[in-house]
Amino acid sequence: MTEKGTPARLAGVLVGFVAVLAAGAVALDVHNAGAVAAPASALDWYGWPSALSGLAQIVPGALLLRRLPRHPVAWVLTASGVQWALNGFASAWSVYAIYVSPGAPGASAAYWFYQRFGATLLIGLPLLILLFPDGRLPSAPAWRRLSIAGLALAALLPLVNVFAPTSTMARYHATPLPPEIARLALDPVSIPLPYDAWLPIMQVAYAAMPVSLVVPFAVLVRRYRAAGPERRAQIRWLTWAALLDMFVLLLARLLPGGFGVVMLWAAVTLTSFAVLVAVTKYWLYDIDRLLPATFLYGVLAALVVVIDVAVFTVAGSVLGERDSALVAVAVVAVAYAPLRERLWRAARRLVRGKRDDPYAMVSTLAQRLELATHPDAQLMALARTVTEAFRLPYVRVEIERPGGARSVVEHGSPRGPAVSLPVSYREEAVGRLVLCRADLTERDQRLLGDLVRQAAAAARASELSADLQRIRARLVTTREEERRRLRRDLHDGLGPSLGAVALRIETARNLAAAAPADSDRLLEQAAADVGVVLADVRRLVHDLRPPALDELGLVRAVQQQADRVRSGRLHVAVSAGEALEGLPAAVEVAAYRIVSEALANVVKHAGAARCDVELTVADGALTVQVRDDGSGIGPDVAAGVGMLSLRERAAELGGDCQVSCPPGGGTLVRARLPLEQMMEATGVR
Repeated sequence: MTEKGTPARLAGVLVGFVAVLAAGAVALDVHNAGAVAAPASALDWYGWPSALSGLAQIVPGALLLRRLPRHPVAWVLTASGVQWALNGFASAWSVYAIYVSPGAPGASAAYWFYQRFGATLLIGLPLLILLFPDGRLPSAPAWRRLSIAGLALAALLPLVNVFAPTSTMARYHATPLPPEIARLALDPVSIPLPYDAWLPIMQVAYAAMPVSLVVPFAVLVRRYRAAGPERRAQIRWLTWAALLDMFVLLLARLLPGGFGVVMLWAAVTLTSFAVLVAVTKYWLYDIDRLLPATFLYGVLAALVVVIDVAVFTVAGSVLGERDSALVAVAVVAVAYAPLRERLWRAARRLVRGKRDDPYAMVSTLAQRLELATHPDAQLMALARTVTEAFRLPYVRVEIERPGGARSVVEHGSPRGPAVSLPVSYREEAVGRLVLCRADLTERDQRLLGDLVRQAAAAARASELSADLQRIRARLVTTREEERRRLRRDLHDGLGPSLGAVALRIETARNLAAAAPADSDRLLEQAAADVGVVLADVRRLVHDLRPPALDELGLVRAVQQQADRVRSGRLHVAVSAGEALEGLPAAVEVAAYRIVSEALANVVKHAGAARCDVELTVADGALTVQVRDDGSGIGPDVAAGVGMLSLRERAAELGGDCQVSCPPGGGTLVRARLPLEQMMEATGVR
């Protein structure tokens, strides 16, 4: 038998044993129905709540033993379950053997176990808290000694109950035992000390019991403050169980006795379940949602019961029974029911956030997006809204910028499992949304998608606005740089050249009468200088805008360029579609430059025999294609200045330029230049 198999088998045997005890307690309670126990006997009417509570503890304890056979918490939970089940069965058998069937065997042992040994149940809770969640006492010497002292105080009262004589206990509590109880043998292990000797011991034992509960909770608080995220989540499960038990005890006082014992059993069951979850770390981080929900719904449930009792009590004290019932129904129907519904909705909003009110979420996000002008601030508004709306501990938004940069904003601190959702804009993935929660429903994910799309559109609009501002600044800078270049060319080139021509002409005039030959030579030099100046003027004009575009139009200017590169080894064909007249000047210049650069590359690098140039207008754009049958571009060839200039010219107009090598061979340059935006900008229709 393996080391792990022994505790597992023992756990199975104990579960079966406790199940038999619980079934026996239920059967005895049914058989004992109608029996009346003397109040001084301190016997419960029913033993099944305690027995079933033991079953509720031993099942999680057995599961822990199967998974963690050496974990002390598993053994404490299992032992507590056995003890609770024995206590419940002993209570039911005591009623049976003393009041239903007097003289039945085991009456003394059952009553002694229930009334005296049952006090050892008080040790289970402090021991469980001190060992929770890792099964070890605190490592700090001072806290360890304090924990041991707390356990000693917790064990003092059970020991007194076990070893103090029955007469001493009855005298201390001033409660004489009924005759049917007094004749039982209830002192099998009692220590016969005088009452005066037991009195101070009992006083100390009863006074120490509350202190013994304070110490474990102080240790638990200290552990929580020094713990990491995972250990804190484990301790929060135990806190949730304590909170739930508090509400159960409060409601048990307001409800009839039968409901009270049922709620006690439910509280023990849920507490055992909480310990199981915390120790095994399964569903560990769900406590962050369960704990506030339990608190709020518990408060509302208590308020519901209190208000119901108050309504019926006040109406019953003023009116008769029949009239008070009618008044109570009227109050509930007119005022209380709507108020209770509002309270429940408010509680759900506090616990679940605004996910149940999508309009409020969208409105909140829209307001925050309107106030945030920077794209990163808008993404932070999205993260805040999602965090608050879904009660999430952590949200991270990652967005890819048009330029390739990544923007990341975070809100909260990561805790627990994470789930990643894509962020799309116009059916294109542009980033992702990371949340610390793994239980989002399909409805929640759809709502998140709507919020993210709205924020993505706003962020992208802000980016485009910022890009537009940058483009406008770049245009102004480019214009000023162009003006500076023209000024420099005119001042440093044309100015001195024209000055030199004027000086030669003036010198020639002075020499015309005395030295005609020298005058003619100077005039010839002046004429040559004027030719150079004219060439410079043509160059400046061509740099501003090719004259051929104004003189011939785009199609014929492109054909002129083709004629210049055409040779016996290279045939160039130009084809143009319709609607090529009246294009914006910027589009014509860009198309002409792209074709010129592409043809120059064909001549220099392609080694082609044929080149086709095609100009077409379709879908609001001018498409320029230059295709050759040459050697193509190798995969390891980096783009040169010429290729980069092609892409830049297209991008300046909001278009694009692609250079590729088709499967049939050669090279294809394809540029798309939008027309609508340029026509609107220039007023062309």
